[in-house]
Amino acid sequence: MGCAPSIHISETQTVYPGAREAEAAPQGPAVAAALLPPTPGRPGAQLPSPEPEAAAAAAAVAAPPAEPRDSKASTSHVQFGPMRFRADPPQVLLVFVKDDSQCKGFRKACEKAGFPYTVVQEVKVVLTCFLAAHHDIIIIDHRNPQQLDAPALCRSIRSSKVSENTVIVGVVRKRDGEESVMPLISAGFTRRYVENPSLMACYAELLQLEFGEVRSQLKLRACNSVFTALEKSQDAIKITSENNYIQEWQGIYCSKNGDNVQQNVKIIPVIGQGGKIRHYVSIINGSSKDEKLIEPAQADIHTDSQSGKHRDKRKSSLDVRSVTSRASEVATQRRHSSMARIHSMVMEAPITKVINIINAVQENSSARVTEALDHVLEILRTTELYSPQFEAKDEDPHANDLIEGLISDGFRRLSGNEYTLSTNDPQQVPGGFFPSGFLHHVPPPIAQAMENEEDWDFNVFDLEAATQKRPLIFLGLKIFARFGVSEFLKCSDTTLQLWLQTIEAHYHSSNPYHNSTHAADVLQATAYFLRQERVKRTLDSVDKAAALIAAAVHDVDHPGRTSPFLCNAGSELAVLYNDVAVLESHHAALTFQLTLRDDKINIFKNLERSDYRTLRHAIIDMVLATEMTKHFEHVNKFVNGVVKPLAELEESEDSDPDPDALHLMLRTPETRTLIKRMMIKCADVSNPCRPLEQYIEWAARISEEYFSQTEEEKKLNLPVVMPVFDRNTCSIPKSQISFIDYFVTDMYDAWDDFVDLQELLQHLDRNFKYWKGLDERNLRGLRPPPELYQ
Repeated sequence: MGCAPSIHISETQTVYPGAREAEAAPQGPAVAAALLPPTPGRPGAQLPSPEPEAAAAAAAVAAPPAEPRDSKASTSHVQFGPMRFRADPPQVLLVFVKDDSQCKGFRKACEKAGFPYTVVQEVKVVLTCFLAAHHDIIIIDHRNPQQLDAPALCRSIRSSKVSENTVIVGVVRKRDGEESVMPLISAGFTRRYVENPSLMACYAELLQLEFGEVRSQLKLRACNSVFTALEKSQDAIKITSENNYIQEWQGIYCSKNGDNVQQNVKIIPVIGQGGKIRHYVSIINGSSKDEKLIEPAQADIHTDSQSGKHRDKRKSSLDVRSVTSRASEVATQRRHSSMARIHSMVMEAPITKVINIINAVQENSSARVTEALDHVLEILRTTELYSPQFEAKDEDPHANDLIEGLISDGFRRLSGNEYTLSTNDPQQVPGGFFPSGFLHHVPPPIAQAMENEEDWDFNVFDLEAATQKRPLIFLGLKIFARFGVSEFLKCSDTTLQLWLQTIEAHYHSSNPYHNSTHAADVLQATAYFLRQERVKRTLDSVDKAAALIAAAVHDVDHPGRTSPFLCNAGSELAVLYNDVAVLESHHAALTFQLTLRDDKINIFKNLERSDYRTLRHAIIDMVLATEMTKHFEHVNKFVNGVVKPLAELEESEDSDPDPDALHLMLRTPETRTLIKRMMIKCADVSNPCRPLEQYIEWAARISEEYFSQTEEEKKLNLPVVMPVFDRNTCSIPKSQISFIDYFVTDMYDAWDDFVDLQELLQHLDRNFKYWKGLDERNLRGLRPPPELYQ
């Protein structure tokens, strides 16, 4: 129809250049040309380079007027039970790296259907654009994985709670149309669209989406108002639209006893389609004073409003920091926007929901109630919610003895900031120091292999080769010497040397993966974490000694088979430990059995009884933390007990962070326990964060160990624990991608928020892309064939 481009004015009243004033002719919906190249033949249409926050609001071009649809399709109201509400045309976000025929097909289909749409070509602004407009439909180009990692982008979008009612469609190549849709569904996609740039095909897809998934999601959004009313009601309720039209019923408001009285009203806006406030829930209280109270609030504390005015800053500040700060530093196409996933996905544990509800209540509570709820949060964030903290009562020694003998686990439960060890923290010895005796005459090849053991890129395989598969004793002596472990334990270097020799001898060198090289690798990673500034300030000498010892012994006598295998096989260990944490319990128990049975290797013999008990408890706790069945529980506890409270203190609006408050929070026994657990867990599965060549070697070794287990399970007619690890059919890239996705990314994101380890996350991103590249070529091995290198 020849409509001229319209002028797009942002919220800050900035008029972007390159567009002419609109003619008086009727215009269709605005089409945001976010980062699109200028339209040929229209001089001056080149857009400026806006900041990421403004990229989604870049200059807009008016689309041609939409063709009229049939009367049924143009219906603007939806009936949902007794409710009838208006449905605006869905907003569409098109994510295509190229403005090709498929992109143009969807653009023209949007214009034909009368749907407002936005086209984005730069991945880094997609999330910002979506959070600004809350689109109903997102169509992502999944035909060129090397240019656009669609699954990672979809997960990033899904990490935000505002996307729970958003329909996300993945456009795939024709040759991929016969493949399983499960990978897309797992990534968060709603539908798959096999490429077809035909206008009518794209138009039909949009109409099906509008009257199918979008309409269903619209009804689900409307339910929020009903749920809020039911949850908040006191005497009577009403639900209205934004025009204050009653949608549920009409009549005189009465209290439940039937009397006509003046009533106070509390109105809560409910976020609806497009992130706008579509409903207000009125809570009517017949027993209050003659005044009307209108209080904006979220109907669902997990829903973010478009403007952000109703957001719970206490719990969302970390999400914002994680999403924005890393966008420019790390490839966010793969990242799951660290804390956003921690607040959602599998991280959304029941305790997380409880804490978020309390945080939301605090926003509108008095100072007295807020203070009381702060105390509640402190209790909820402890590691033992159901274990009482006993305080000594001198006047009742019998009760004390009964509690000690029958209820407690042998360790005095700490309250407040008590700490059982009074031992001074010895100063770290410079990295070049070797203890006298054994390491004084280290062969040059071994000494050279250990030169850079303080660096994250340290190659433990070089040390394995130089020591003939005995790296733990050499690396252990050097690291223990640097941290002054012998001084803390009050044992000689000879005793420590003999102890390390004994521990290493009980690792099975025949295991491809779980051998002493793995133990040395975990020990080196633990030592690296202990040198990080925040960890160094938080942990004491007992924590550091316990962490290093636990790292060295955490897989001792590992049989090269998983705990489920041992349980299915009815092994002696499984029977002994009642099928619960079989391997981890064995590692911890055997460590102390070996250490205590021979005075020559007993590194604990000179400790005071109370100091030994505290150290023993810390070592056992850390070894048991490596059990993967408790993985998400440990990560959730760390996030809720350490990361979130720390962020609240550091990002306080009222004042600068209080160093004393930070120190006090980090120094509690509960906090240190969570930090130590997280540290050894990250060290235990640090392979994906190592340099690529090291990671490939670790992947080969763990795969070989799992292949061997699968073969033995089939030979013994046992249940196959991990069927995908069949030597003939397994895709190693897929297995590593899944492991990173489900276990590594979120844990390391949380650990990075505490320690700040950008180098490790950069390795993780590069390694993930390596496996992704192999998988996209349908390669199942560790490396691409030689011809692909050329």
